[in-house]
Amino acid sequence: MELLQLIDLTKHYKNKHAVDGITIDIHKGDVFGLLGENGAGKSTLMNGIIGQKIAITSNKPQTTRNKIQTVYTCEKGQIIFLDTPGIHKAKNKLGKYMVNAATSTLNDVDIVLWLVEPSTFIGAREQEIAKILGNSKCPVILVINKIDTIKKEELFKIIEKYNEICRFDEIVPVSALKGDNKDELIDTIFKYLPYGPCYYDEDTVTDQPQRQIAAELIREKALRLLSDEIPHGIAVVIDKMKIRPDGNICDIEASIVCERDSHKGIIIGKGGQMLKRIGTNARHDIEDMMEMKVNLKLWVKVRKDWRDSDTMVRNYGYKDE
Repeated sequence: MELLQLIDLTKHYKNKHAVDGITIDIHKGDVFGLLGENGAGKSTLMNGIIGQKIAITSNKPQTTRNKIQTVYTCEKGQIIFLDTPGIHKAKNKLGKYMVNAATSTLNDVDIVLWLVEPSTFIGAREQEIAKILGNSKCPVILVINKIDTIKKEELFKIIEKYNEICRFDEIVPVSALKGDNKDELIDTIFKYLPYGPCYYDEDTVTDQPQRQIAAELIREKALRLLSDEIPHGIAVVIDKMKIRPDGNICDIEASIVCERDSHKGIIIGKGGQMLKRIGTNARHDIEDMMEMKVNLKLWVKVRKDWRDSDTMVRNYGYKDE
């Protein structure tokens, strides 16, 4: 929805052209931050709103490691979402980077969406987030996710509990997985967005390069298939990504980096079966993203304690902006 359109604007000041032939479109839309603890459903919600998979998901904590920007455009305007890593207690350099990426989002956005799970128990970490948001100068919308798992009478008690610890501009219950109340949430966001230009064309859904999305899709499959202690210590690096001259096939070579020789053996699996499963599952999603056939080759490398090395954390793509 255009609020103002100026076409071929020309302005003279005495005998000089101050403005000549300028066209301006002003829409409703700006930047919106998604904040919450591990497992609250931030990436699932964002993927559901955008209508395609951009952020990876799994049942493992700390799945999202970087701030991920996605773009939702409709006739009402444009919303730019910043999905953040889950807020948690950092145990290494990578963890500190992730927490900083999440909390620094508050300085970059016009609205904060705080996503929580449906529970009347509000722990110390939620209390801390509430304190931070209580000092926020921008509107804060509380989104209670996974309402499909509770009864209506429980929801009222949860809303009451959260109202006791923080003042919210709006509270919207949703089910990110099933899409319940998605439209209501979008309408609520537009209600608080400031007026401004659309920063992206209507076909853009993310600022993430394909190499980054491909690496994350590979990591997602590893997260889902590997045992609990291994996924936290892996990173994925795209070593080569090239489309063949005929434009029908993309050749991708990638390395899964882990911290222990014993982990390398588990990732590869007996006779290479686990690595093959990770590659096959990832290839299907990468093909859907690129809309072409993909020839994917995976290797496993050991970089001991890479999560505690500033240099290696940066080299694997986790950089403060």
